[in-house]
Amino acid sequence: MEHIFPWDFSVIPAKFLLFRDAALLTLEITTLGILTGLVLGLIAALGTISRNKVAHGVSSAYIFLIRGTPLLLQLFIIYYGLTTVVTIPPFPSAIIALGVHNGAYIAEIFRGSIQSIHYGQMEAARSLGMPRRKAMRRIILPQAFKRAVPSLGNQFIIALKDSSLASTIAVPELLLKGRQLGSSTFMYMEMLIIVAIWYLIMTSVLTIGVHRLEKRLRVSDRDQI
Repeated sequence: MEHIFPWDFSVIPAKFLLFRDAALLTLEITTLGILTGLVLGLIAALGTISRNKVAHGVSSAYIFLIRGTPLLLQLFIIYYGLTTVVTIPPFPSAIIALGVHNGAYIAEIFRGSIQSIHYGQMEAARSLGMPRRKAMRRIILPQAFKRAVPSLGNQFIIALKDSSLASTIAVPELLLKGRQLGSSTFMYMEMLIIVAIWYLIMTSVLTIGVHRLEKRLRVSDRDQI
């Protein structure tokens, strides 16, 4: 009796290590990209709420330009467009592009969470003689970061899926590995389904982790009341 679907998944065990390594590289690109984005995002967020017109203008322009253009275009500009000035290898190009792109979205997350803290807390700190920067660092930012955790977790998941665009500049992450194995074995559908399963596993684990962290932070806040 012939199979209804002409797919053969018997190759999965033999290809497991290849997919595992590609998945680890995908996580590495995502993590480094998000860490870069956190730094850029925090700087840009502080710039947008700054009284300094230059800092506000530069930060706002950065957020506007990055959010208004596709990640793939930004990746191509860094990898292909900058070759006249400097040659950046595929792996760091992917990290830089992912970091710059996510930084603009993380900036808005941080800005919203900072502005959600009641301004009376800043006024109280200033009335006690605390400098504005110190009050921001010691009082406002710790609370803002807690409130930003759920959105930052979602941004990490988005970045994980966006990292597949690194395959367009020959970074051997999960999607490119699946395409290469599909080409060499002529089993495209099987390999792409395996890639999809790996992504579903990673995003599901991250989603569960974010929800648990969010609950722990809520419990911590209740205990402090």
